[in-house]
Amino acid sequence: MTDTKHAPGVLDALHTPDAPHAPDAPRTPDALHAPDVPRTPDVPRTSDTSGLLTPGAPDTLDEAPVTDDRDPARILTAMVDHVLGLAGTWTGWDGRPIPADDRIHTPHKAIRRVADHMVDHLAEMEARLVGEETQPDHWHASAITTEADLAPFTEADLDEARSRLVRLARVWANRLDTLTPDQLDRSPGKGWTFRQLAFHLAESTYYADSVGDLSAVDAPASRPYRTPKP
Repeated sequence: MTDTKHAPGVLDALHTPDAPHAPDAPRTPDALHAPDVPRTPDVPRTSDTSGLLTPGAPDTLDEAPVTDDRDPARILTAMVDHVLGLAGTWTGWDGRPIPADDRIHTPHKAIRRVADHMVDHLAEMEARLVGEETQPDHWHASAITTEADLAPFTEADLDEARSRLVRLARVWANRLDTLTPDQLDRSPGKGWTFRQLAFHLAESTYYADSVGDLSAVDAPASRPYRTPKP
């Protein structure tokens, strides 16, 4: 499932290239599909592992998320609105990967991570609601940057991202709205409560913030605007 729930050290390997690729520079697949630091082998990671964000990417593990009395469904739709608001500025991206927190980020990578994160925890929640075991986590997550992540981000890509993320947000909101307060806060199965999962997913804005607002004059691709961490 998602990289946000793995045991420490499994996908904490960071992908930090020696120098940013020029927009027209050839890219070596081996360098893009594996992190610079090897993964620790044979360490199981399951979606019921409790843990949350460090100050870096949501790929890393720390303590359970803090919740409050806000509607978890609205939190998720607001997260997607924020991501898509920034994505609307990415069609002019110059092709240079953007470094942040010892990893590199691109528009396609940000959309990939937000969508995969939502899919992962949605599958976890649905499995727990019906009493199934959750799926082991095999995401490569933001520890790698794929060839697809490095592709230009076009208006068509933005349209696809809107359709994908808006629908995922509605699935999440509709499901959360059907749960009772007891199901939200005393959720079945092993792991965080479903309310905690929703608040955790709201941190997915990290990926979009790492790319930033590329329309801003003072925020070129090499120095993106990023929302300060609380």
